[in-house]
Amino acid sequence: MGEQLSVQVRDCQIRTKPSFLGAVIATVHYGDRLSSVQTKDSWLEVSFGGSKQGWIHVSALTDKEITLHPSAQQVNQSASSDELALAGKGFNKQVEEQFRRQNSQINFTWVDKIETYRDSQEEIEKFLKAGELKPAGGAA
Repeated sequence: MGEQLSVQVRDCQIRTKPSFLGAVIATVHYGDRLSSVQTKDSWLEVSFGGSKQGWIHVSALTDKEITLHPSAQQVNQSASSDELALAGKGFNKQVEEQFRRQNSQINFTWVDKIETYRDSQEEIEKFLKAGELKPAGGAA
């Protein structure tokens, strides 16, 4: 099999074709490991769960192994300069808590609610059709 990759987003769908309009055949989660099969534009065909295969957008993957419960030795490893630069631009739990403390007048109820929204495949297709949009990175 090909290169081992880790899912770097909370949840992501594996699809039947290299397009956001492809039918969802599985959902993978942060830290899950997948094997690359082939690349097409900004999509990777991956194998997972033994003999299953499907397509996932490259933005959801990293070539680094993600450890959800690191050992003391792994925690002591230093980050690369690229990782530090990206982390500096990020919005993690600590940054969010500090922002909330410094902006107590802002109501975050809707932000928290929006983070829970998940659109169905039918809703996405309806939205694209209504707006006469064509998704980039794969055939519709």
